[in-house]
Amino acid sequence: MDIGQTARREAAGAGAWWAVCAVMAGIFLLVTAEQLPIGLLSQVAADLGVTPGLAGLMVTVPGVVAAFAAPLLPVAVGRLDRRVLLAGLMAAMTLASLASALAGSFLALLAARMLVGVCIGGFWAIAGGLAPRLVDEARVPRAMTVIFGGVAAAAVLGVPLGTWLGESSHWRLALGALGGLSLVTAFALWHWLPPLPADQPVRLGMLVAQVGHRGVRVAVAATAFIVTGHFMAYTFISPVLQEISGIGLPHIGSLLLLYGAAGMVGNLVAGRLAGRHPYRAVLAIPVLLALVVLAYPWLGRVAALGVALLMVWGAVFGAISVSVQSWILRTAPNTEAATALMAFVFNLSIGLGALLGGVVVDAISLSGALVAAGAAFGAAAWLVGRTPAGIVAAPAR
Repeated sequence: MDIGQTARREAAGAGAWWAVCAVMAGIFLLVTAEQLPIGLLSQVAADLGVTPGLAGLMVTVPGVVAAFAAPLLPVAVGRLDRRVLLAGLMAAMTLASLASALAGSFLALLAARMLVGVCIGGFWAIAGGLAPRLVDEARVPRAMTVIFGGVAAAAVLGVPLGTWLGESSHWRLALGALGGLSLVTAFALWHWLPPLPADQPVRLGMLVAQVGHRGVRVAVAATAFIVTGHFMAYTFISPVLQEISGIGLPHIGSLLLLYGAAGMVGNLVAGRLAGRHPYRAVLAIPVLLALVVLAYPWLGRVAALGVALLMVWGAVFGAISVSVQSWILRTAPNTEAATALMAFVFNLSIGLGALLGGVVVDAISLSGALVAAGAAFGAAAWLVGRTPAGIVAAPAR
């Protein structure tokens, strides 16, 4: 191989990683947009005159919309180049963010959050399975770790910085800032992604067919319980920290930053473990999460212990995306269809968890939501535990 060929190959490899980073940036912004209302919940509720439980709909609405957009948008666009689709969704996210920031009422805010949901679901359905199309097979686990690092980075940087910006100025400015960043990311995706034609357009029948495979079926069900349980409790983490652990509101943003940092560590560790042992990685997640949330109503009354439990919570939940996607890459008959299905379940579970958590918090207590979350995690652990480990033992594709 001559020097010119080597240089071209290295340039192509570098370009692929820039593309991976652009996709990661999109995931980062969308997850930030979806979860930022958690940090701003108290402010929005007070400003727009709604209860904290009702304000939780800011998470529920985009979650439910994203759930249905995830499988239906890939079907609707057919063979549209995935590069065009991803850049277009980020451009739409720019408009949705600005509309959220300018909303004059809670209903108008929810309407803008519906468009956020469309962007989240459509982007996640395609981006989750892009790694094998952007890098060579040996580097797929690393690329997946980078892409899903956007989830953890949203918790580390996006939500805490957005919460801080909202606390120091106004929640509208925090939501509006997402618009400018989304526009920059749309240009980055357009510039760095290669053409990504749909090799085989996703059809509704293909989505249904994925459930016929036991490995996909278990992954879908376990994800539903884990994500529902997580958002039943985490949507209300700000009042949990204040009322159970006695931590003042000015410290919440800093603790969410530490929570996100723990999530990034969890994502990195899971990237290594899940690439080799996805079954073990997925099984460990609900078991550890159940222990954390069930212990919190008692141990969390001591502020230091509450913070420690929050860090463990962040590290464990930060591992879920890369762990489940590693499972899917080994078991799914069609990766894009299965990823769209997982995006449906993941986002529907976010919305359902926030909704159920709001009902429990308003009707019972914050501790009740933590206990209910623990039950959901226990159900997920039971589902994975009764599944033969060999079902995900095939080499990654």
